[in-house]
Amino acid sequence: MPKVTIAMSGWTGFAPITLARDAGIFKKNGVEVEIKKMPVANRHQAMAAGEVQGIATTVDTHTLYASSGVPVQQVLVLDSSHGGDGIAVRGNIEKVADLKGKNIAVETGGVPQFWLAYVLKKNGMSIGDVQQTNLSPKDAAAAFVAGQFDVAVTYEPYLSNVRNAQGKTLVTSDQTPGVIIDTLAFQPDYIAKNPKVVQAIVDSWFEALAMIKADQQKSFEIMGKDVNQSAEQFAKSAQFVKWYDKPMNAEYLGTTMPVFLKEVTEVMLEAKLIRRAPPDQASMSTASFVK
Repeated sequence: MPKVTIAMSGWTGFAPITLARDAGIFKKNGVEVEIKKMPVANRHQAMAAGEVQGIATTVDTHTLYASSGVPVQQVLVLDSSHGGDGIAVRGNIEKVADLKGKNIAVETGGVPQFWLAYVLKKNGMSIGDVQQTNLSPKDAAAAFVAGQFDVAVTYEPYLSNVRNAQGKTLVTSDQTPGVIIDTLAFQPDYIAKNPKVVQAIVDSWFEALAMIKADQQKSFEIMGKDVNQSAEQFAKSAQFVKWYDKPMNAEYLGTTMPVFLKEVTEVMLEAKLIRRAPPDQASMSTASFVK
């Protein structure tokens, strides 16, 4: 049975991958999957070194990887954030303009930083207008709750900790629909050599979504356990994400992705999150495995 290692985080949107592993769906489809949780800044290095074969992360992060010389091809849209990401604030911060000069806990090189840059740009500001302290989404939420920062960018399930502590959410991804999109990618060479393995993983994702529909309670228990949440807690986190089924995948990868990749690159270049555009954006995604 071929073994595949996927690098990802504890983000609620990725949880069906955990479900496919722990419910035996991957093995039923002839592939053994190991999940490695690591910071986004380390995932492409791990891929280049052969330690992982697949990476689950956002479109902007894949763009970062490709621009730094690690070619990736996105084969599956996993989810989009609908309120699952947020900028938490306290004190007299009432609007985005009030963030000017503030020290923000935000993960460098990941979607929180890209999304922060996107929100600032849409409000006539830039990433240079704020100070940044590099903390993972989990640590950023914890530091905010502990009173160490007045602003933090984080996502579910950690954003729920902010909400539970009566933290104020200045902006959520509900207000920027279609911007925080997660995908699963492999290197083009790996896909060319292992198309059946990639197809088995993609098929397993759709079977995991079917299991969630058929037995939500059991599925939420399995997925919640992986991030130390009860089924009920996980359900609250899950309401802020939208998992992409097969028709949604075909539509997004076939029509939306090429246009979105260009917008992402423009934002990242302007914010100096990348120094150059990826050499070949057209090869950064394929719809062949979701048809």
